[in-house]
Parts: sequence; C-alpha cells; structure tokens
Amino acid sequence: MALFKRRSTPEGAEGPEEGMGLTDASDAVDEVEDFEGDSDEDAASSARPAFDRTDGPFDESESDLADQDVPRLDLGSLLIPGLPGIGVQVEADPSTQQVRAVTGVGDGAAVQLQAFAAPRSEGLWDEIRAEMLAELAETAGAKVSEGEGSFGPEVRGMLPARTPEGEQVTQPVRFVGIDGPRWFLRAVFLGRAAVEPDPNDALHLLVRQTIVVRGTSAMAPRDPLPLTLPAQPVTAEEEIEEAERFTDLDPFERGPEITEIR
Repeated sequence: MALFKRRSTPEGAEGPEEGMGLTDASDAVDEVEDFEGDSDEDAASSARPAFDRTDGPFDESESDLADQDVPRLDLGSLLIPGLPGIGVQVEADPSTQQVRAVTGVGDGAAVQLQAFAAPRSEGLWDEIRAEMLAELAETAGAKVSEGEGSFGPEVRGMLPARTPEGEQVTQPVRFVGIDGPRWFLRAVFLGRAAVEPDPNDALHLLVRQTIVVRGTSAMAPRDPLPLTLPAQPVTAEEEIEEAERFTDLDPFERGPEITEIR
C-alpha cells in the first residue's frame, strides 16, 4: 500500500500506486479550470495556509525574504539551501531516471522534500492529513497520531517499512505539510528529527529556507512539480566552492525515504 496514493479511480480503471494526483481526467479538467479562473484577489482572500510562512518556506515571489547569504541548489521546482553538515541526495526513479524527491541528511536524521501543485482557492494539507490518518489506521503494525509542530499540524508515527536492501524495519516518521500559493510542500522527517524534533536544527532550517518555484503552467492539483538535476560542472572558482557545500548529489542513489508500507 502506498502513502499519498492517488484517490480511487472509477471501477475498472487503473491508477498509479504512488504520487499525489486527481481521481480522473474529468476531475482534472474541473480543478484546472477552477485554478485558471480564480483571480489573485480571490486566491488571497480564500487561501487557508496551515501556518504562517513568514519565516519560510518561501514562494519564488517571496525569495527576497529568504536568507540571501545562503547558497541554493537549483533543482527546478525546489531551490534547496546549502547548510553546513547537511548532505543533499537527489532521488530518481531507476527505470526512468526522473527525479522525484530530494533529501537532506545529517547527524542521524533526514528530511525528504517533494512539492505538488495545489488549487488557488484552498490548501491541500488538511484534506491529505485526514486521508493519511484514515489509511494508516488500517495498516498493520502502524502507530500514528496527529499533533502540532513547528510547521503546524503534522502526522507522527512508527511505520513498518522496507530498506532499499529489502529488510523489514520499523521507522519513526513525521509528516509535515505546508500550503503555499498554488503549491503544497511535503516534508517527511526521519530518524532523530522524527523522534526528538528540534525546530532550530539544520534540517528544520533547510525546510524553512527552501524556495518553491511553482511556474505558470496549469497543473492538476496533487500533480508533482518537476524536479531537475543542476547543470554540471561549473568552472568559476567561487561557484565550485559553493557547490562543494552540497554533498552526495547522486541521481541514481536512493536516499532515506518512506514510499511504501507493507
């Protein structure tokens, strides 16, 4: 069973096991039309963010509010800050080599980031959180609860999972959702950051200093925003020094993640 799987498809139809998508094409058209039809004023008056994003994460239009002294790795829809002691892993589908997530790793903990399209008129986290709690309640071996954290409402739990080597383990996790303007950012904290969360540690700062680039294309809500690999390599000495602050950047290495529950 997959976390964040698409909503149920009509009888007889097959949908992807993973990701965050719409029920079917007609729903996609309805929601995309709603997305295109709302004015900026309507969006501002009806948006219901889960928490105050004054300190991030930021939309591309708010990039001037982010720390300008922090270098960022450009992965297309996500600009990831380079922080001392934090390595960055890009996770790609081994069959398509399509980048699907980015993970910050450091000091016995990790946080996986993925961004998705969202409607103008409302956020997604309240809806997704309810779906998660209901689904995980039916999962054998899972222990989950809802709580309040530094990013607002979150889902905490101990979940049965598989390592990349196929070993069955129990993994502590914290699922955080952040609603932005026409985007939704999911952060999954693993390891120490799930058991003993410190809102002032480097992984939480990484989330807050991330910039989301939504783009202008019409997209169905819950569709993942595209991630791309950075240009390789650079020759300017100052850019090389900046790039060295990002470690373990390997599109074929699967970083710590929870995508399936067995």
